[in-house]
Amino acid sequence: MDLEWHTRFSPDMIDAQQSKTRTIPPEISMAPKFDVQPIDASFGAVVTGLRLADIDDATWNDLHRTWLEYALLIFPGQFLKKDEQIAFAKRFGPLEFEMGPVSNVREDGTLRVEVDPGDDVVKILKGNEGWHADSTFKPLQAKGAVFSAEIVPTVGGRTGWADMRAASDALDEAMRAKIAPLQAYHSLHYSQSKIGHVPKVGTEDYRKLGFAGDENVLRPLVKTHPDTGRKSLLIGRHAHDIPGLAPEESERLLQELIDFACQPPRTYHHDWRAGDVVIWDNRCLLHQATPFDMTQPRVMWHTRIAGDPASELAIV
Repeated sequence: MDLEWHTRFSPDMIDAQQSKTRTIPPEISMAPKFDVQPIDASFGAVVTGLRLADIDDATWNDLHRTWLEYALLIFPGQFLKKDEQIAFAKRFGPLEFEMGPVSNVREDGTLRVEVDPGDDVVKILKGNEGWHADSTFKPLQAKGAVFSAEIVPTVGGRTGWADMRAASDALDEAMRAKIAPLQAYHSLHYSQSKIGHVPKVGTEDYRKLGFAGDENVLRPLVKTHPDTGRKSLLIGRHAHDIPGLAPEESERLLQELIDFACQPPRTYHHDWRAGDVVIWDNRCLLHQATPFDMTQPRVMWHTRIAGDPASELAIV
């Protein structure tokens, strides 16, 4: 989801999903109740019974605690307007950018062709099918993101998330000790080069897609969450070249960690419906796009929450 556009938002209306729920007990909060249904994974929940555009501070405080617990919250049928999505995201902190499209639809309404070898946007859409966290290649890693669906294709286009807290917990003692002191560089140019993509330098897409902000920074393989204190793996497609290891050994270890971490019950893939909104904690989850029929339009909207320099700054 490494996109940096700022544009307008105009979702269509359809029916919201229904699900089994549990209610936040009244002894925990005096705020209006909302319902939480944990998903079938080590993280994540579907939240219903509230309108994100209308929540008060007390309700947001309960929602924030729920977010820290589950790391991924899914809100069916919200149909947020542009200003509503931005305002909701700002409750979680300053924004890295307010809103950008993740889409195969150009501004003139035409569709991007998957086989076009010169389309940097298509290359990023394909690259994002690899597991990653947002902005790890920048000096300041993102805190989280709000993501919403306006137009969804009939085939494909799910978004997946993976729980790096549970992955860290599941490591055996030998692997945990091995990676504890290790670090890795993170680069968008590196990750896109793995799929044969060399972006066109100096274009507006070069800036919007995040290449201009790529500083190939160094980050630990294991980080501690600033709010929960839980350890999680910091890996993904942008990570490369662990100092102290030969390139082949570094690549092998990083791939081994992704293969181990990104499997059930630590993964969830969401089947989108128009109007759905999610918010995830980029400090402890990876995510990925999945292929879709690019002869059909797909329009999603991404608002990125900036990281706190006290916890999300790169080492160098």
